[in-house]
Amino acid sequence: MKHLNVAIVYDRVNKIGGAERVLIALHDIWKDAPLYTAVYDKKRAVWANVFSVHPTFIQHIPLARNHHEWFAWLTPMAFETFSFDAYDVVISVTSAEAKNILTKPRTLHVCYCLTPTRYLWSGSKDYQDNPDIGLPNWISALGLRFWKRRLQSWDRIAGARPDRYLAISNLVAARIRQYYGRNVEKVIYPPVETRMFSKQTPPVSTENYFLVVSRLVGYKKMDIIIDACNTIGAPLVIVGDGNQKLRLAQMAKNNITFRSHVSDQELVHIYRGCKALISMAEEDFGISAVEAQAAGKPVISYRKSGIAEIVVEGKTGLLVLEQSTKSLVDALKTFDPRWYDSVLCQSNAERFSADRFKREMKVTIEQLYNTYI
Repeated sequence: MKHLNVAIVYDRVNKIGGAERVLIALHDIWKDAPLYTAVYDKKRAVWANVFSVHPTFIQHIPLARNHHEWFAWLTPMAFETFSFDAYDVVISVTSAEAKNILTKPRTLHVCYCLTPTRYLWSGSKDYQDNPDIGLPNWISALGLRFWKRRLQSWDRIAGARPDRYLAISNLVAARIRQYYGRNVEKVIYPPVETRMFSKQTPPVSTENYFLVVSRLVGYKKMDIIIDACNTIGAPLVIVGDGNQKLRLAQMAKNNITFRSHVSDQELVHIYRGCKALISMAEEDFGISAVEAQAAGKPVISYRKSGIAEIVVEGKTGLLVLEQSTKSLVDALKTFDPRWYDSVLCQSNAERFSADRFKREMKVTIEQLYNTYI
């Protein structure tokens, strides 16, 4: 097998989250691969220092690094300006515009799709109802409704450009077929640093709180979780930040605690002390669910979420039928953490380890390249 000259493309490099951990894992496989992106904020993306980062011309537009949403109409064109003639393989990691890149026939473009552009497809109603992009919501919603069909048309064109698709979950693979009409070569679950959460045995005693670890944005359905815990007075700890935090804090009663910024060590401690992790979003995958399982904890999740691919129902967690306060209240009232085996939760989490991701991704890319040429 020849040494592959690989480039990586990502929507924007200005934060840290699950997708960024995918990029770090890809760097571990192909250490010389440069990273191409729309905008790059060195201060907020220190993790990217290991890459040679190449941003587009949008980088030089005032406010663009922190308000990329304002430039959704320009970003597809910006990605088209890159040249990838020098590479054997380009891997676009994207939930938005990075798949817009243009490659010549000799270069294999593999899209590792996090989800088809959420605000245009599966999450369009949530974004129209509550855009929260730094402008008055009525202006943002009006703009999205006005531009939606045009942006969807552009996104379908972009969706045709990758030579091959990989998906982060079966749920995302189904969306790719639905919205882009493309087949997915393989589902490769994202990498999770499970060892950080499972290196010690689970605690003998469990405190009396449920846990959420999430960005506080509209599609996460945090209002359902808060309403349910308010209804039954269940203690809840919410770890995360986002544009919905003030509204959610106003909803919460004294049984609910918010933690915006915690260290990795604190997060491990919080996971290991909870009764269960709760998620009511239709997640593309659900890294926090794997982290909770690695800490030996069960997960309560919406049944149609990507988290349903992580949880072994009845053994490592509980799946809720509907995204509603009533359904979650019913689940919380019947939930008993003693029904779930912490050792089984931990072994289940190992299906999603970072080492497994790197092995699987390397072999898959090499196979796709060999069959492409």
